[in-house]
Amino acid sequence: MNNLDKKITYSINLLRKAEPMVLRLDPENGFYMAFSGGKDSQALYHIAQMAGVKFKAHMNLTSVDPPEVIRFVRQQYPDVELIKPKMSIYDLAKKKHILPTRNFRWCCAEYKEFSGSGKVTLIGIRKQESVRRSKRNEVEFRKHKFSGTFDQWEEHEETMVTCVGGKDKILVSPILYWTERDVWQFLNEVMKVPHCKLYDEGHKRIGCILCPMASYKQKIHDCKRFPHVKHKWVQTIQKLIDEGYVNHSFQDAEFGFRWWISGKSFDKFYADEVLQQKIDFEL
Repeated sequence: MNNLDKKITYSINLLRKAEPMVLRLDPENGFYMAFSGGKDSQALYHIAQMAGVKFKAHMNLTSVDPPEVIRFVRQQYPDVELIKPKMSIYDLAKKKHILPTRNFRWCCAEYKEFSGSGKVTLIGIRKQESVRRSKRNEVEFRKHKFSGTFDQWEEHEETMVTCVGGKDKILVSPILYWTERDVWQFLNEVMKVPHCKLYDEGHKRIGCILCPMASYKQKIHDCKRFPHVKHKWVQTIQKLIDEGYVNHSFQDAEFGFRWWISGKSFDKFYADEVLQQKIDFEL
């Protein structure tokens, strides 16, 4: 048995051990699966199928989802429920009077994190992805009342399951110990299923257009590929300026947009802009 086979077996066993607890909370639907259309959520979907556990997959849209991803999910995973937002991200930014940023990602909280409340939610995170995710565990209570392995969880299950309700939920991460290579090998060689074409076009990750967590290079690419999204954000920034909700001395909405996608502090961005203007003038 190779390393991937061992990980597949471990993931399947984790899902099967967790299912009785899941069916106590939601006997009709089973696991609540958070699905995005990306490679990790695909692996999560297929490993749950292999385990033979009961689940329902949901994809929470944000109004800035790449159309290629939505088409892919509709074609390849028609059973995934697409949940449309009650308010677009632009209108929500106007309502909150602030843009989503790397340090204040209210967009994730509004559109993603509260889904699956009161249920056992399957998520496709992996420790290898980031320093923050390297500290995550295979079973967690959303409000951090518990974090550990499923074997540790079993000692607290009776107490914790009765606490789930309202906005609380139990998170289970079946592919937590998988590497990116494991995921691609599983999809291409084991399951032999297609993936979203954005990966073949250079995307390292699939997420919202102009996501605050994306690299500056990716954001520039998004601006060129999805100019309508840039236009809508510029309009949103202009509205915030007109209503006096922007504290910075933006020269105009375009200037504000360039600051927003830069990921820099305003002071650092402003200093760099002044320096660049000086260089351009001297040239």
